[in-house]
Amino acid sequence: MKEPALADARRVAQQALDLYADDPAAEVIRAFDRRLQGPLRLALAGMIKAGKSTLLNAMLGETIAATDAGECTRVVTWYRRASTPSITLHPHVGEPRRLRFQREDGRVVIDLGSTTAEEVAWIDVGWPSESLRSLILIDTPGIASLSAEVSARATGYLTTKSAASAPDAVIYLMRHLHSSDRNFLESFRDSAMGGSLTVNAVAVLSRADEIGSARIDSLLSAGQVAQRYAADGDLHALVLDVIPVAGLVAETARTLREEEFRSLTAVAGMERTAREKLLLSADRFARPTDAIELSEATRRELLSRFGLYGIRLSAALIRGGATTSTALAEGLLERSGLNTLQAMVRDHFRARADTLKVYGALPGLEEVLRERPRPGSDALLAEIERIFATTHSLRELAALSRTRAGGYALPVARLEEAERIVGGSGAAAQTRLGLADDADGQAVRQRADELLTEWRGLAESPLTERGAVGLCHTVIRSLEQIASQDGRGAVLLMGDDVALSR
Repeated sequence: MKEPALADARRVAQQALDLYADDPAAEVIRAFDRRLQGPLRLALAGMIKAGKSTLLNAMLGETIAATDAGECTRVVTWYRRASTPSITLHPHVGEPRRLRFQREDGRVVIDLGSTTAEEVAWIDVGWPSESLRSLILIDTPGIASLSAEVSARATGYLTTKSAASAPDAVIYLMRHLHSSDRNFLESFRDSAMGGSLTVNAVAVLSRADEIGSARIDSLLSAGQVAQRYAADGDLHALVLDVIPVAGLVAETARTLREEEFRSLTAVAGMERTAREKLLLSADRFARPTDAIELSEATRRELLSRFGLYGIRLSAALIRGGATTSTALAEGLLERSGLNTLQAMVRDHFRARADTLKVYGALPGLEEVLRERPRPGSDALLAEIERIFATTHSLRELAALSRTRAGGYALPVARLEEAERIVGGSGAAAQTRLGLADDADGQAVRQRADELLTEWRGLAESPLTERGAVGLCHTVIRSLEQIASQDGRGAVLLMGDDVALSR
């Protein structure tokens, strides 16, 4: 279902294009209009060697993004759906041009020719991938790179206020929680979405298998670390959640080859003591040995593709009954953390894609209109103000962020409930109400009515602080719309006449 405000925002952009047809600002306005028309833009960010490109490949299900230290990892690269593969370089100076590329060992290798990363504004990769049907994935250079210029390029792209090319949401990868991670997320929060406090980021504890020293239970250990990070007061206000992901295992699971399955079956079939000795360390697995018929080159390739954790896990899964490559791939994927991350992207970013696009593009349009006023621009500014003032889904985003930041004087339990009702745990009606996923319409309406009584009483109480009353009204409006639905699917939160504090 479409967010009604998206059509309103597009109408404003089209009217602005007509009004500024003879002005250089028209190209900027046109870029905002493309942002409103296009798929959700989801960027992957993080410090150098955090595993961004590996995770992007896992999300795509193909080894397209460069994962080495070449020139392509130092520029912003967009991945969008296209009928046929094409790669276009957009330089800072000059016209865009097509790039040559080829497959080497299953990976896409892009030839920049004599062009350096410093000369490239961005690279546009069109690819026939179903994973890109409703998303544009954006790979960014490493934050806090050894190259100050590369780091500045990534940070500037992701945190430039009101930019037409900015992402709508971000997956931030970190191996440990450093001050530089907090600093970046604070900058992204304060500049993205038109300077709002909207939570539109999720953190990934990347290379999670390394936390448990590549043990089979490494993801459990990483999950405990991720929970501690998610409960961190500062980080809680900056990201929706922290999810552990073993990116290399996820990438390999999505691209598993039949010959790799046969090699791993040979490892799994070894006598237990010999297998445990072989898998004691990466060095032990790769060194020359007569314990297994697999060549040293094959074992090194397995290490490169799976890592020691992936090989150990694969052997365990095969011994546990994964008798086909498909079954092994599914087992690896389930234990990589990627499914959890993709569910988060689906429930929080895709479900409110229209709202995120409106909230990202309208402030930029507003800035253009204010900086270059002309007869007729005041009417468009008034329309932008009306959209923000009457669209409940936009108010929900603001309430969600302020709630997570501790901006309301209410008991913790009430704040957690409010956060869930306005969509902090997902857009489905059952999720918002804290019900089971299979709860029927009657159960949804009954629970919504119960909560409406409680929150209306809280709003009317003389003991409720004035700022918290505003949150109460937002929660009440969400509950009213849930109660008016049939209780199934995501809730479409229409505009109303209650002003949104921007």
